[in-house]
Amino acid sequence: MAEKTEGLSKEERDAVKQRAAELRAQEKAGKSRAAGEQAVREAIAALPDDDRALAEGIDRIVSEVAPQLVPKTWYGFPAYTDADGKVVVFFKAASKFTTRYATLGFEESAQLDDGDIWVTSFALLKLTPEVEKTIADYIRRAAG
Repeated sequence: MAEKTEGLSKEERDAVKQRAAELRAQEKAGKSRAAGEQAVREAIAALPDDDRALAEGIDRIVSEVAPQLVPKTWYGFPAYTDADGKVVVFFKAASKFTTRYATLGFEESAQLDDGDIWVTSFALLKLTPEVEKTIADYIRRAAG
């Protein structure tokens, strides 16, 4: 028999509230690239040092290899959308849910399909030149 849960954790409730606030802010500001870039910069600046360094690296890589993706925040995380406004790639900080690694994730709109199985996320601990190259390759493919 499955254990009963009490619903969402405090961190999950906070993320849902943050997403609602993001949606309200987007309605007020419109869906401009400048507003999205500002929101992502603010979200990254609020992260602890280790997560901030990773998020800054991801932001730089996306800007270099997939400039057509539009930055925005998504549940408080830096994310990048396609022309239809659908999230393609996102960064989830380890500190947000007290996990041992950050996550680089790809949503359904990412064009990474490869037969019957493909990557949808990576655990991320450190940005090395080799890791950056791998990330750049995946983001380039995901952005189509």
